[in-house]
Amino acid sequence: MSSPSAHADASLQPQPSLQAQSVPVWDLPLRLFHWSLVLAVSAAIATAKAGGEWMVWHGRAGLFIVGLVAFRLAWGLVGSTHARFLNFLPTPQRLRAYLSGQWHGLGHNPLGALSVLALLGVLAFQGGTGLISNDDIAFTGPLASLVEEGLSIKLTGWHHQVGNALLVLIGLHVLAIAFYRVVKKENLVKPMVTGVKPLVAPPVHAPAPRAGSPWALLVSLALAVWAVWAANGSWIQPDAPSRPVAAAEAKPDASVTSGAASAPAW
Repeated sequence: MSSPSAHADASLQPQPSLQAQSVPVWDLPLRLFHWSLVLAVSAAIATAKAGGEWMVWHGRAGLFIVGLVAFRLAWGLVGSTHARFLNFLPTPQRLRAYLSGQWHGLGHNPLGALSVLALLGVLAFQGGTGLISNDDIAFTGPLASLVEEGLSIKLTGWHHQVGNALLVLIGLHVLAIAFYRVVKKENLVKPMVTGVKPLVAPPVHAPAPRAGSPWALLVSLALAVWAVWAANGSWIQPDAPSRPVAAAEAKPDASVTSGAASAPAW
């Protein structure tokens, strides 16, 4: 039988804290995708603003973004648990739970999921329209020859307009990160660097974590490489050059011209 002093000593022992626990959330492929996308989008925006000769690099950054988006779409289907779209889709039930303060998960929260899906959608649109754009000055997309010129010019205008919407989404994304850091005292950037996240509450809305298989990673990378190859237009057959006019057809017969020149005026 334990004494009261033993119970008192036990009560003074430090209790395990949920906040001290860390759990793996973001796998390495997802983190590499995230920061590569940050660099690629930054380069695309900067080169578009610079214009001129920098448009060559704008196109290269766009091709890289196409490959990254293709990889993320594949990894969102066959990748690790918290990378899969089905595990963080912002359903009405999840949104209600989050807005009422009853959502406790490990991956993207429902509002963050909306931001992720919106950014991926806008980047996919920007990549697609950029491939067939044509400003008649400094840039022609690698797939512009596949569509009529009028449609290409129209989509170029859309590409510019949606580019402004992309800047708004990026701004909101940064503001949300700052809000969580200052108001909720939650650092969203560090887990995207380290891959682990502090557990501050029981993960009620979190499935059992599972890593992506090597085969899933290979398939996702292969799809990304194929997307870049398909987008760069190297597979498009150039128009057949017109047949050069034969020398005999291009120049009149010397004997005829000389005869005409030497013929008398009568």
